[in-house]
Amino acid sequence: KMYYKRIKTRLPKYRKLFENAALRYDIPWTLLASIAYQESHWNPRAKSFTGVRGIMMLTKSTAKMLGVKNRIDPKQSIVGGTRHIKQMIKFVPDEVKGENRLKFALAAYNVGMGHIEDARKLAKRLGFNQNIWSDLKQVLPLLSKKKYYKTLKHGYARGEEPVKYVESIYDYRNILEKSLEEPNIDKDN
Repeated sequence: KMYYKRIKTRLPKYRKLFENAALRYDIPWTLLASIAYQESHWNPRAKSFTGVRGIMMLTKSTAKMLGVKNRIDPKQSIVGGTRHIKQMIKFVPDEVKGENRLKFALAAYNVGMGHIEDARKLAKRLGFNQNIWSDLKQVLPLLSKKKYYKTLKHGYARGEEPVKYVESIYDYRNILEKSLEEPNIDKDN
């Protein structure tokens, strides 16, 4: 798989940046690296049709808010993306506990906190538990259906995306952490 190859070829160039940001913001570096892989495949020059750029794929407005002047500078992008995920975790309502908080925050990093708030309201309306990911991920795809999004504050969203996004990041993180346990990976690089 390409991911295994990139763990050996691309990740070493950025690992120290992830580790430093992780220490500074108290977020596991393997999580940060997994977000960045999902966002850009560890390509600091990555660009999307939506206008997001850099290794952590920040929008212009988010970058500006986070003090990131150059989105394609890996260090600035990683620090900015880390600060952003930290903010998302803080913005998740207090009723959302444990691992659910991180999953809600990751989904918000992808689709925006407004759409997560909408999904929570819709979950409650439909009889789901608005505070657990296993329920919210069933509701998020409904944000792309007019019947539902027309009743919500933030409107339409590609609700399938944050569900796949969160699952992919968890998969990447598990693979990365397992590969670090293998003796063929140099842990000091």
